[in-house]
Amino acid sequence: MARPRRTGRTPAPADLAEGEALISTGTARLERDRDDPDGWLVHVNGVPSSYVDLADPTHLAFEYQQWTAAVLDAVLAPPEPVSAVHLGGAGCAFPRYLAATRPGSRQLVLEVDERLVDLVRRSFGVRNAAGFKLKVADAREGLTKVADGTQDVVVRDAFSGDTVPAHLVTREFLTDVDRVLAPGGLWIANLADRPPMPHSRAEVATAASVFASVALLAEPSLFRGRRYGNALLVASQRELPEAALVRAVSGGVAPARVLTGADARHFSAGAGVVTDAGLAAAAAPRRTAPPAARPGTTRPTTPEDLDG
Repeated sequence: MARPRRTGRTPAPADLAEGEALISTGTARLERDRDDPDGWLVHVNGVPSSYVDLADPTHLAFEYQQWTAAVLDAVLAPPEPVSAVHLGGAGCAFPRYLAATRPGSRQLVLEVDERLVDLVRRSFGVRNAAGFKLKVADAREGLTKVADGTQDVVVRDAFSGDTVPAHLVTREFLTDVDRVLAPGGLWIANLADRPPMPHSRAEVATAASVFASVALLAEPSLFRGRRYGNALLVASQRELPEAALVRAVSGGVAPARVLTGADARHFSAGAGVVTDAGLAAAAAPRRTAPPAARPGTTRPTTPEDLDG
């Protein structure tokens, strides 16, 4: 059965075509959906990063985006507009979805790759009239310019290859996310992981050091150690509605398992909190001491000898 189509098609520019283009961080490729001429897949450095449906902005092709929509609806009932900051843009599929399902929403999309932003604007006709503002900025730096307590949700969907940039994971960064969130606001973060899910465990532990309530969603097979896939972190200073979250993501083509409360704490037990200082220490070159001189010998003077 064909999927019902919505009205309100975004007119495609005449020069929209398949192909590869150089962007600031590498390459991007636009690929038309062979089963739907209005569907376009955006690859960034070889990784599928967005699916844009020009005829139906409510069509979310990626499972984690379906979970994101379900979580948001479970906590902040539609169709009320929201204030949202999106960290990472690519084809801007989820901002399009929110603009269509929650008219009047105020949205800011921060995308670090200037050439990718230009490609998306030219290819899909993105302008402020689309229901969101698309800005070239590093996600962490751009967030510092957002006013305190103004956002209902901050969504992170930013990757370098298949890994989340480390500076968008730390406790200090999440403290700034908490700063911009309105009371009861949501932090929703997409990540990719593989068994035994080290990134997910570290992110849960780090989020729990900032937020009062944390949940992790993923396909059961990922939790069982059988596959690589996406997980979704949800955090808030309000108590997350566990039963509502379970109902929201338990159906559909890709049902998710939800860990909250004691289950989430048990899952992240032993994982360290990620900090800016920890990242800096890990990245710093290690200095090794010069070999000790044998008895009765001398060794040449080294620059280290003169430091003190």
